[in-house]
Amino acid sequence: MHVAVGVVTDTTTRVLICRRGAHRRQGGLWEFPGGKVEPGEDICAALNRELTEEVGIRPKQAWPLIRVPYHYPDKEVLLDVWRVPRFTGLAHGREGQCCQWVLPPGLADFRFPPANHPIVLAAGLPAHYLITPPLTDPDGLFKGVLQNLRLGCELVQLRTDGLSGEQLEKVAHRLLAVVREAGARLLVSRRLDIVRRVGTDGVHLSAAQLRTLRARPLPGSCLVGASCHNPEDLARACTIGADFAVLSPVHTTPSHPGREPLGWRTFAAWVRDVPIPVYALGGVGPADMERAWRARAQGVAGIRGFWHAGY
Repeated sequence: MHVAVGVVTDTTTRVLICRRGAHRRQGGLWEFPGGKVEPGEDICAALNRELTEEVGIRPKQAWPLIRVPYHYPDKEVLLDVWRVPRFTGLAHGREGQCCQWVLPPGLADFRFPPANHPIVLAAGLPAHYLITPPLTDPDGLFKGVLQNLRLGCELVQLRTDGLSGEQLEKVAHRLLAVVREAGARLLVSRRLDIVRRVGTDGVHLSAAQLRTLRARPLPGSCLVGASCHNPEDLARACTIGADFAVLSPVHTTPSHPGREPLGWRTFAAWVRDVPIPVYALGGVGPADMERAWRARAQGVAGIRGFWHAGY
């Protein structure tokens, strides 16, 4: 069963969710609005029709977000999920269902069908993922992170290059306080020991580290991101239960001068059927957001593209 699903957001970033009627399968659980694609129907036409029929809105803008295959005991479904940031109409339950606008962190308080778990993750992750540069000046690091937090950054990765364990732990403690005060989340690159000692929001695994793991290294309360460079890496990230991946390099980047860039076409082809959110990295920045969304990226990640210019 091919299902068109909309992650509909309003101007305050709240997400629209609806409660399934008690008489329906998995009644009482919450879901993102959408419905079955009819035979021969274009996915965008199906999304438009279902959102109009179900919640009384018509998309003005829609970007592909994630495709989630799921196997129930008696059927298989493919959730074809699109982000809908602009629409006309007033959202309401046209079929008598309860509808509610929820800020992304609040989605964790609602019960969804198991097939919706990756959609909840995608809806709760921001479009920008800031990665800190190699640490040579701690004061400059905090200044740069603060600037990006004030501009709306909600997810930060602390790179750990060239730091001893003691130095890294001190920096992580101080940076975590700054990030948490802004309502954002902090991941630490590679160092699971620092994540556990400091209590950061999760870890970002290197591609080499990812290839050695057989299972998720942290509990579900933490975020696990993974660096990927090919379809095999993306498959491994899904297998171990990573929450999201970063695929690079999209374009030529000074940090990896000898690596062949993917380009947007290859990026889109590789992530098309990956059932977890994937960020684009490598020679991209905030100005590339719309192009990234067209390629089914969660958003863009970077150092240079964010660090000096903000967004």
